[in-house]
Amino acid sequence: MDLPGETSGPQLARAVLDAAKARREAAAPRRRSAVGGGGDGQRRLRGYSGPGPDPRDPQLLGAVLSRLMKARGWEQPAAEATVFGAWERVVGPEIAQHSRPVKLEDGELTVEARSTAWATQLRLLAGSLLQKIAREVGHNVVRKLHIHGPAAPSWSRGPRRVRGRGPRDTYG
Repeated sequence: MDLPGETSGPQLARAVLDAAKARREAAAPRRRSAVGGGGDGQRRLRGYSGPGPDPRDPQLLGAVLSRLMKARGWEQPAAEATVFGAWERVVGPEIAQHSRPVKLEDGELTVEARSTAWATQLRLLAGSLLQKIAREVGHNVVRKLHIHGPAAPSWSRGPRRVRGRGPRDTYG
């Protein structure tokens, strides 16, 4: 039973569809201008990217990683990691063969040489090593070098330590 002011099922459905169609037509010009981009730097919402740069275009992996590192503030830790990860490329193959980086703390790099002779040689080359490191990984990553020779074995501690005079008569 329909009352004179009420709409029935088919009439109600038609009214809802007409209202949705009117909303879509009212919003259509705004959407079309956003899709084209208009050259004002707005991000395109949908459709193909067309000529010109678009955020959806394929990006070089190195460029994406550099933007991510810059946004997160990872440039300094990445430069410090390069000193350890690419030591041979940073200082050259001959020096890398006879030395290795041990610790980098507050801009001071500790390098361990294979022998005391190489430690002396590296101390003489410290200025040029700092220049090579700065050229490769950036300035102010390494400001000072501490170079020492190989670590001697400690006879004072360990699981098989015996009281006494130590290894004096073992090597002889």
